[in-house]
Amino acid sequence: MKRAVIVGGGYAGIYALKELVKDKSLHITLVDKHTYHNLQPEVYDLIANKSNVADVTIDLSTLCAGINHPNLYFENLRVTGIDFDARRLHTAEEREVAYDYLILAVGSRTCFPKQVEGLNNTDDLKKLHRAIHFKHSFETDIFDKISDECKQCDNTHIAVVGAGLSGVEIAAEMAHYANRFFKRGLFACNSMRISLISGSKTILPGLDQKLIDMSSARLERLGVNVITDSHMTRVDDRCLYLDNGEKLPYSFIIFAGGIEAANLTSNLKLEKNKKGQLEVDSALRVNGYDNVFAAGDVAQIRDEAGKLLPPNVTVARASGIIAAKNLLLAMEGTPPAPAIRNWKERLSP
Repeated sequence: MKRAVIVGGGYAGIYALKELVKDKSLHITLVDKHTYHNLQPEVYDLIANKSNVADVTIDLSTLCAGINHPNLYFENLRVTGIDFDARRLHTAEEREVAYDYLILAVGSRTCFPKQVEGLNNTDDLKKLHRAIHFKHSFETDIFDKISDECKQCDNTHIAVVGAGLSGVEIAAEMAHYANRFFKRGLFACNSMRISLISGSKTILPGLDQKLIDMSSARLERLGVNVITDSHMTRVDDRCLYLDNGEKLPYSFIIFAGGIEAANLTSNLKLEKNKKGQLEVDSALRVNGYDNVFAAGDVAQIRDEAGKLLPPNVTVARASGIIAAKNLLLAMEGTPPAPAIRNWKERLSP
């Protein structure tokens, strides 16, 4: 019986799993250091009190148990290294997991540039426990504000650094939440201020101009202070400093300045880009190994024209499906698809 292992229970890993379980003769193991999948786009709704923790997580063991497959297993292990020649995963728990075919879908993490001093003061909302801590701290601050509104009305300033999709969405959701809260409660102490800082000349750099215009108009309606063409050079426990000379006091700071591949890739002797993402061919095989595939944010993925695809949920889902389909073809001795085809169709809503 052939053994297929998926490392990573995020969007790419789950969609790869859904494809692999169509083959009932395959021994499948899903491996993840967490017991849950964090629905990252929905975390912003959690912070803005539109949902709760149960709405933004999927229990991986329950997911696997609910799939009708005779040889599907979930292992809660942290992979620390891979012996590609012996076809074995090494784990922090000192257990080895053998495979015949492998899909790496370990995702990404927030990139904290080493040249920016003091980034330990910022919140990383890609991590669920940090998002929950931020939510608690933010709500405590609001409670203190309305409790003391007859005595004082200190400003609360949330600074969001990075104006990509994540930064724009969290700034908009926080502004919407704050506006709704103070209006509903008829509180006099409405002194919430949110700033969104972009290192480019616009928000959402590289995306369609229509989307940029629509998002800019939305942020303006919500009262978000957008600062463009400015980079944060350092941050301390009270202020952040921009390369245009501006100094911004803050109450909370959220860093959304880009991503890099998960830690695991740094230990792998594979071809990677500057972000640690694995180089893959058009069939999503990692360079040098016909039985190892990579999907989602951990891979540098291009469309049929050679254009880099953004690391987002839609691409993660599509690439997970493609990697799994090509794995099944490889098992049959059939060459994987020679090129990634129909990306527009796969990426459509």
